[in-house]
Amino acid sequence: MRRLTLLCCLWAAAGGLSPLAWGQTIAIQNEGLQWLQRISVAAETLSYTGTFVYRSGNRSETSRIAHLASQGRQSERLEVLDGSPREVIRQDDEVSCYLPENRLVIIEQRSVRRNFPALLASGLGDLHDHYLIRSGGSERVAGFECRTIRLEPRDTWRYGHRLWVDSASGLLLRADIVDAQGNVLESMAFTDLRIGEPIPPEMLVPKYKAAAKENWRIRQARLSDLRDDVPWVFRNELPGFRKLTALRRAFGNESKETAMLHWVFSDGLAAFSVFISPLSSPQDRGEESFRTMGAMSVAKRVLDGHQIVVMGDLPPAAIRHFAVGIGVRGQ
Repeated sequence: MRRLTLLCCLWAAAGGLSPLAWGQTIAIQNEGLQWLQRISVAAETLSYTGTFVYRSGNRSETSRIAHLASQGRQSERLEVLDGSPREVIRQDDEVSCYLPENRLVIIEQRSVRRNFPALLASGLGDLHDHYLIRSGGSERVAGFECRTIRLEPRDTWRYGHRLWVDSASGLLLRADIVDAQGNVLESMAFTDLRIGEPIPPEMLVPKYKAAAKENWRIRQARLSDLRDDVPWVFRNELPGFRKLTALRRAFGNESKETAMLHWVFSDGLAAFSVFISPLSSPQDRGEESFRTMGAMSVAKRVLDGHQIVVMGDLPPAAIRHFAVGIGVRGQ
């Protein structure tokens, strides 16, 4: 340990940092990482209700959320208040999405989606390898005193992030995604919030539960873990991103051969998904395209009779790089 400390000091001195400055930098990184760990725990263990606004480019959307944590279990109801009505109900790992305009309910076990304010994935210990983490001053969000956290990317494969964390509870109250010039690409922030107050059971019941029993379609996803013998390979890895899940997603009578394959990769903060599904017929040419919407980049390719979609809150170059590296094993 002593030798390692000496080497670190020598490296810091060579780079223009004194051992004292190096120690201060490490302390700042560690403090920021501790706040991130508080965010991760708070989102899972606290009960809260509130309203938050999502903004991306010129689009905004307001949602109401109620989250109950009790005896190690979680229940959550998320209702989108703008535009087309949508409602998402979570009971532990089961997620039900109600789409009244389509008279449709989609039910999924082991959902990999992470909604605000539960944005952080597990395994935060390596974040400092890919972000410079800075703990800043205090600011107010929705009437709460918050500590600000900045994560500045060390490479061009990811965006920067600014977080506002309730100083008392550790709950994330606002999150911005920013580009290299500091422009805000995407933002989520509470406008009203109550933490720790009793949550009546009716606040967690879906508004459309009764209607869904009458002539609504119910699509329940059958999820199974992918084995390593699938024919797809990812040749262009992104540094720091590890595979969180690899699933086969089938609905109804879909066979193993026609089911969609779904991978999720994350560095602990940013994440992207890969979807691969067979084209419906030889006449189906699929879609080749690339687009960005705020912080979201989406690349679509067609390969070997399959549609490939790569999407996530990463810079366009990162999504393109990963997408073009997807191939068929042995080809």
